Amino acid sequence: MADFTDKLKPAEPLGPSILASDRTNSDVPVQRLTQHLFQSTGHLECQARILPYLQRDPLFRKVKQSNLSRPERYRLGLARAKKLRRLADEHHWSIDDQEMATYLCDDVSPYMVHTSMFINTIREQGDEKQRAQWLKRAENWEVVGCYAQTELGHGSNVRGIECQAQWDPKTQEFVLHSPTLTASKWWNGSMGRTENHAIVVAQLLVPKSPSSAELINHGPHPFIVQIRDMKTHLPLPGIAVGDIGPKYGYAPMDNGYMLFDRVRVPHNAMLSNYSRIDANTGTYSKPANPAVVYGSLTAVRAAIVMHARLVLARAVTVAVRYTALRRQFSNRDDDSRTAPELSVLDYPTVQIRILPLLATAFALHYTGAAMQALYARTRADITKGDFSKLAELHSQSSGLKSLCTDYAANGIETCRRALGGHGFGGGSGLIQLNADYLSKPTVEGDNWMITQQTASYLIKRMEAAVAGKGEPQDEVERSCREYLRNRDTARPSDHAIFNSDEDIVFAFTRRSRYLSYLAHQARNVEKKPWNSLLLQLRKVSNAESESLLVSNFYNAIHDTAANLSPTLKDHLTRLFRLFAYYTIDNNARDFSKSQALKETDLDRLPDAIQSLMAEIRPHAVNLVDAWSIPDFLLDSALGRYDGKVYEDLFDRAHRQNPLNEVVFNSDYRSEEIVKGEGVEELRRIAAKL
Repeated sequence: MADFTDKLKPAEPLGPSILASDRTNSDVPVQRLTQHLFQSTGHLECQARILPYLQRDPLFRKVKQSNLSRPERYRLGLARAKKLRRLADEHHWSIDDQEMATYLCDDVSPYMVHTSMFINTIREQGDEKQRAQWLKRAENWEVVGCYAQTELGHGSNVRGIECQAQWDPKTQEFVLHSPTLTASKWWNGSMGRTENHAIVVAQLLVPKSPSSAELINHGPHPFIVQIRDMKTHLPLPGIAVGDIGPKYGYAPMDNGYMLFDRVRVPHNAMLSNYSRIDANTGTYSKPANPAVVYGSLTAVRAAIVMHARLVLARAVTVAVRYTALRRQFSNRDDDSRTAPELSVLDYPTVQIRILPLLATAFALHYTGAAMQALYARTRADITKGDFSKLAELHSQSSGLKSLCTDYAANGIETCRRALGGHGFGGGSGLIQLNADYLSKPTVEGDNWMITQQTASYLIKRMEAAVAGKGEPQDEVERSCREYLRNRDTARPSDHAIFNSDEDIVFAFTRRSRYLSYLAHQARNVEKKPWNSLLLQLRKVSNAESESLLVSNFYNAIHDTAANLSPTLKDHLTRLFRLFAYYTIDNNARDFSKSQALKETDLDRLPDAIQSLMAEIRPHAVNLVDAWSIPDFLLDSALGRYDGKVYEDLFDRAHRQNPLNEVVFNSDYRSEEIVKGEGVEELRRIAAKL
């Protein structure tokens, strides 16, 4: 039977013509901007090489994915991950190729923790013999592992975890034990059903002497432990392990629980690159710097910052393209009844939700790159025995992880709401992205808790600056000393942030140092309890992180090696100013109190922001195009590059929705659910409950 809907088209103007007009009327050099963003990473070349493999394989189709149950999603996720690894072996993909394939697949891999934290922890925390024993096998996926740190009763407070690893000098073994229910490992990704090994973080308990019953607790340490039989994949004796159940997102990820009942593991199970137990004497050797124990966590936090910019860019791409072509209402000041409807993106109330997020994606990009560079330098120094930059890395990665994941998670939801009613539907392409990314503000350190680590570092540097002894230890202390010298004399000039981008950077630095100084005074001079300062400390951390975002953005624009054309530099400068002005406006009181800016300039900010948005609006489509996010990854009817929004929305509902393929019995007097199936379907449904 002919389907009359096949002949229907959307009302004029058509989406493709609208987006084409926006692209043509903008002078943003899209290809140059794309190259500028990704030229040093090989991202574009890698994406172009890997994408065709996924596009032609039916296993990676996404249209009906959201209709699957959670057990079906895990099966699909496992099948996809295994297929990607087979493709990698077949085509000799590099690590970057494999990471790109996972990124484009856009489904969290049950092997994700194995390829990141498990392998990285062995590489960083294992000694030479342990790396030789485990790394090759792990990289070949002969053993697959997870990172078991978080517990049912403790997450962010790693020092409080309850799982124990007691050294037995008689057998030269460690005894892993979970003394309470809350000692159960919990939330550990890949542990529930996939992995056969685990890095288990446990309290190291060592007898005071070989014959003593008194135990000394040396704190949390990592142990590599086999948890399942390599042939049957069943849990080993003394180990209870499984999947914890449904979550907000991450449907294919088998987050797990695990308990130990006096499980014995050999001496070499303890990863011993930095700390170790002498097998013969039971003597404990501690690391030169205890913070290296958390190196894997720092690595993940640094990577999360870089990942946030692609997540936010994806949501903004959908929001900009759809709101640019969506028409709603005519200009209220136009009395003509035939006045055309306005583009939704032309309304300032929509621009203020989307365009600052567009600018934020660029800000995250430059700081993500700076964060990865700092991590690489610090790890290189550590291998040489130099731990001098570790505190700075830990501080920056903690503060930026907190701020950037908040930006991205909140930004996805802001974009979704700006899409109107269609943003609530599956065609938005944001449902899974939104649900999956909700984990990031909590995992790898709760976003409110870890800001204490950043603030603590800044207070120490300010304390050292106040003491003023010797040369500054690092750039932060040098900046603190500069602030102290000018704290009572420097005054902001008129229109500073509107005349000079350097003054914008200075304003953010001064605000951060001002808040750090207040925190130092409260803690070290007034001796206030730490817990009473927690809200203040969060502001300190966010101010420092926002200062880093602004300074890295500024430095990238003015980096001569970037070789930016005048046109491209102008566009990036507008985005830089929009991000900075918008951030200042949301924190105006702190900028005023710190004497970073004058009240009169703060009063001008709303108008300046609206003017900047009006300048950026004609180029918004091209600016999101520069992120080069393929439609395959977006999986969004609203965010399609070609603008065929309404055609795609209707196709998904009318032709590809599996619910529309079933004829139901809606007569409440009958127990039959599906026409022609009798009551058997009802019994099958009830049996699954």
